[in-house]
Amino acid sequence: MKSIPVLQPARRAALAFCLVTAFGAFAGNAAAADKVTFLTSWYAQAEHGGFYQAVAEGIYRKHGLDVTIRMGGPQVNGMQLLASGQADFFMGYDLQVLKSVEQGIPATTVAASFQTDAQGMMTHTDVKGLADLKNGKTVLVSTSGRTTWWPWLKAKYGLTEAQGRPYTFNLQPFLADPDLAQQAYPSSELFQAAKAGAKTNFYLFAKDGYPPYGTTVVAMQKLVKEKPDLVARFVRASMEGWKSYLANPAPANALIKKENPNMKDDQLAYAVGKLKEYSFVTGGDAAQQGIGTMTDARWQRTYEFMVSAGLLKKETDWKQAYTTQFVKDLKVLP
Repeated sequence: MKSIPVLQPARRAALAFCLVTAFGAFAGNAAAADKVTFLTSWYAQAEHGGFYQAVAEGIYRKHGLDVTIRMGGPQVNGMQLLASGQADFFMGYDLQVLKSVEQGIPATTVAASFQTDAQGMMTHTDVKGLADLKNGKTVLVSTSGRTTWWPWLKAKYGLTEAQGRPYTFNLQPFLADPDLAQQAYPSSELFQAAKAGAKTNFYLFAKDGYPPYGTTVVAMQKLVKEKPDLVARFVRASMEGWKSYLANPAPANALIKKENPNMKDDQLAYAVGKLKEYSFVTGGDAAQQGIGTMTDARWQRTYEFMVSAGLLKKETDWKQAYTTQFVKDLKVLP
């Protein structure tokens, strides 16, 4: 029988050191957070608060994620960056994702932060409803608006194409002309008009039936298929971030101001108030099913609107534009 070799003390110490080092490296790798890049749709603002809150309060880290938030902007093509792998998730929009699917880009929506789109119309006080716009009003519409809400508004209230004029994100024309109405977000243009001393009315399109969700989370179908656990953790952490933000927005607001120095405390406070007033995050189906939820019925309504408006081919496989697998049992209740 062969004898078992006996290691010298120095060699035993060296072997033990190697084993401890290897185990430590393994444990460190096992505990390392997954790196994720999330691209927003615009400059940092309260409408992005839940995501910044999940960073500020360590919610992403709690779910094993190391998340970097990159700001979007007017010159940033978020869908292109997502498709090219430069972002893992993108803050998207239903109509954009449906159009991308039509064009062969395999993107899919995995959660909806807002139960309704926050887009609406700011008018002078003589306008008592969206139907009044057909009475000689000129409507300022952005380039993106012409392929989203403008066809819906024209069809629903009998407006004409001639009533539309370009919106350049400058409020001065509206403030100077009582016959102008313009697209607006309640947290942005309304705030600016109020600071200028203007009295306005605001009509949220969703209250008149405009169907899309808002501030959605979009990923490529490849990521959903290959890393469903990572997607599930990102969705859950983000929605927990929204719940936390509405309870105490201070941590996220500090990050938002750092990323976007133009965003001041008074506008952030105003915007948070509007998020709550219109129940963008906690209203609709979210009240019972949880923040982030989506339904097949809502997506079908958006698909049918786009087809009727000539914005989407009827044969588009619209069910590829979203999945409810990450939100149907999420139950992050308000």
